[in-house]
Amino acid sequence: MRLYSTATKTLHTDFLHATLRGLAEDGGLWMPLALPRLPREVFEELPRMGFVDVALHVFQAYIGDEVPTSDIHEIVRDAFTFDAPLVRISERIYALELFHGPTLAFKDFGARFMARAMSYARRRLFSNPMHKDLCVLVATSGDTGSAVAHGFWNVPGIRVVILYPQGKVSDVQERQLTTMGGNITALEIQGSFDDCQALVKRAFHDTELATSIELTSANSINIARLLPQSLYYFRGWAQLAEQERKNLIFCTPSGNFGNLTGGLFAYHMGLPVQRFLAATNRNDTFPRFLQSGVYAAQASVETPSNAMDVGNPSNFTRIYALYNGDVDAIRHDIAAISIDDEETLHTVARVEQEYGYVLCPHTAVGYAALERLLSEPFYRSSVGIVLATAHPAKFTTAIEPVIGKPIPFPQQLQECMHKEKQAVLLPNSYDHVRSYLLELYRSVLL
Repeated sequence: MRLYSTATKTLHTDFLHATLRGLAEDGGLWMPLALPRLPREVFEELPRMGFVDVALHVFQAYIGDEVPTSDIHEIVRDAFTFDAPLVRISERIYALELFHGPTLAFKDFGARFMARAMSYARRRLFSNPMHKDLCVLVATSGDTGSAVAHGFWNVPGIRVVILYPQGKVSDVQERQLTTMGGNITALEIQGSFDDCQALVKRAFHDTELATSIELTSANSINIARLLPQSLYYFRGWAQLAEQERKNLIFCTPSGNFGNLTGGLFAYHMGLPVQRFLAATNRNDTFPRFLQSGVYAAQASVETPSNAMDVGNPSNFTRIYALYNGDVDAIRHDIAAISIDDEETLHTVARVEQEYGYVLCPHTAVGYAALERLLSEPFYRSSVGIVLATAHPAKFTTAIEPVIGKPIPFPQQLQECMHKEKQAVLLPNSYDHVRSYLLELYRSVLL
């Protein structure tokens, strides 16, 4: 699989090197030079496949020229030990439940695959796999941190440092990413998610720091975290009745836009989709871009769907590159709707009352946006799948008051809530973060 940098299209690499590097040397994001088209026979077989079989076919198309089939099988089978079931909510709307992994969020799919791919790449590319410890540096607005922490926990030769915004993640999310210990370090930053993301990006551009620490990324900046996010679009499509697949809209609750980018990859590989819907909260940078044709980042604002509180989504550059900057082509394939806080919480209450289904705040943003799009005359014969990105029990503070009842805690959440928080509080200062990273690395060497 050959990839190019979104900053310099002539800068190329392969999948294994991109997995270890994270960002390109010029600060760009890695993008496939070409996305493979899956043969028609694969789509005919998809309804009879389980998730692992879907993953095998897609990854053989992605990286089969670089990674032997037997190794792909081993990575995929170890990573995807859970499924993404499709559940009907209303007559025309389904939820694709992506929260059946260990941290109850969609990011388990990407994080678990990436951890195994990164470990594999180290073994393949270094004659001595302990050549130099990797430092996985990642910013999180919520679920990325816990998924990465669990995915990389105790992986040899890799240390993970997670930056998260103080007071802007849920209690459950914070417990999940700060109670692992071992090779996982959590930095609680006195700022927003955008501040955390800016600190991470600055570290990757710090050439002097790179001489001491081998940095790589673990959020959807990393191509190995992004590619698995195309898998469940195939899986969702396959679980529909044949008639319902003909006019299918995928609605993706969107923050950093990696999830939507994964869906677009699936579409360009041949997955039949009528249209994609990017559902955002009040952080509406992308809807405003579709309206004006001009991308203008903005400061993020806090909402009940905190993992989507992103004012400058990194993966926008990938979407823009995928369509060669053709705004009309982007508008043709993607609609975007912004949902405010009041409608988000009202949707949680209404859907629980009408259908007995409890949405997390992020999924509620998607459900409300999808309802609005499906109400338009053009889409009266369409069916929609909203990506249910997280288990509602991760957001009890926001949800329980509006539905008027407690949400049972799954076992894995009960366990982490009784563990001690381990986090280092730092100001929103690159010098402080940089100094901490250097000191941490020195302690590892000692």
